[in-house]
Amino acid sequence: MQPDAEGRFGRFGGKFVSETLMASLEALDKAWQSSRNDPEFLEEYKSDLKHFVGRPSPLYFAEHLTRDVGGAKIYLKREDLNHTGAHKINNTIGQVLLARKMGKKRIIAETGAGQHGVATATVCARFGLQCIVYMGADDIARQALNVYRMKLLGAEVRPVTSGSRTLKDALNDAMRDWVTNVDDTFYIIGTVAGPHPYPEMVRDFQRVIGVEARKQIQQLEGRLPDAVVACVGGGSNAIGIFHPFLNDKEVRLIGVEAGGLGIETGKHAAPLTVGKVGVLHGNRTYLMADEHGQIIETHSVSAGLDYPGVGPEHSWLKDIKRAEYCAINDDEALAAFRTLNRTEGILPALESSHAVAHGMKMAAEMSKDQVVVINLSGRGDKDIHTVAQIDGVTLGDLL
Repeated sequence: MQPDAEGRFGRFGGKFVSETLMASLEALDKAWQSSRNDPEFLEEYKSDLKHFVGRPSPLYFAEHLTRDVGGAKIYLKREDLNHTGAHKINNTIGQVLLARKMGKKRIIAETGAGQHGVATATVCARFGLQCIVYMGADDIARQALNVYRMKLLGAEVRPVTSGSRTLKDALNDAMRDWVTNVDDTFYIIGTVAGPHPYPEMVRDFQRVIGVEARKQIQQLEGRLPDAVVACVGGGSNAIGIFHPFLNDKEVRLIGVEAGGLGIETGKHAAPLTVGKVGVLHGNRTYLMADEHGQIIETHSVSAGLDYPGVGPEHSWLKDIKRAEYCAINDDEALAAFRTLNRTEGILPALESSHAVAHGMKMAAEMSKDQVVVINLSGRGDKDIHTVAQIDGVTLGDLL
């Protein structure tokens, strides 16, 4: 399923940007369209996924979690085992190869939880490119480990102190940088949002998750799963695992947003669950907005889900009812985080913990001969300080 010539998925997507960026977006689209079927480009991309990222990632039967929950078998797609610890590296490898092909020497990016920033800094280090990462000041405080990782890799991290001091405003500043330095700069967007061709391009770089999961579950169970579950902030890991299953109508696709302190409190990040249609960061999609159409501040315990918009293809999948979307609140995500720690010895990212929480709920209501696949989009090392703070633990006191 592809967007139309204007980059729209139904009424969503498009290119809502300043005239200054139109020529660069058209050049990027041209480079992407010529590369996506170029055997030499694809061979280099696949080689890097195998030898640098470590793909394929395993599809792991969570036997102890399944027994603890009761009901359906639970499998985990282990994107947390990729190099740098998340699915983000799949996309940054692809985009940095495009940047090199286009002759761009300066790379910019934005990040919330830091995983996209780390992945971008990593590929820039490997290819010898200048790297600047915009990050909200609040996210810098709660993801200090990833900030230090980026600096070790040679990246400059620029704090963003405007607005909500989170991912939304980091993206605003990255856009401003791109407008100013468009001639020599390539903007690596980390999710399936932004103006066309980013939603399509990032999706295609992340499709490897679903392609592998579809093949692996058939090898392990001899059939397709009954449901595939993934967390949704911007939505790149979810669209990556959903897309190869879109034509398998018997497979339910469920995206899990950040319910924060509860949908009824208004302090959440769930635009697909209760949002409105509008334009943000260059595309039309579902948003968190007030009655005047102004973007409102979001809340989530997970920095990576703390975003008021979502990729336009998810909005379209919601409207045509091919995918279902729901919300899991902070407490439920933290409980799932601890359950997976205890039962399987895995510390998931807090983003992924939202998907684990909903997958556990579903599995408990399903029969033992059914199968649920949950995308474990990243590892939780980066979130240890957040969890420790919630627990009232000072890590230095443990030494």
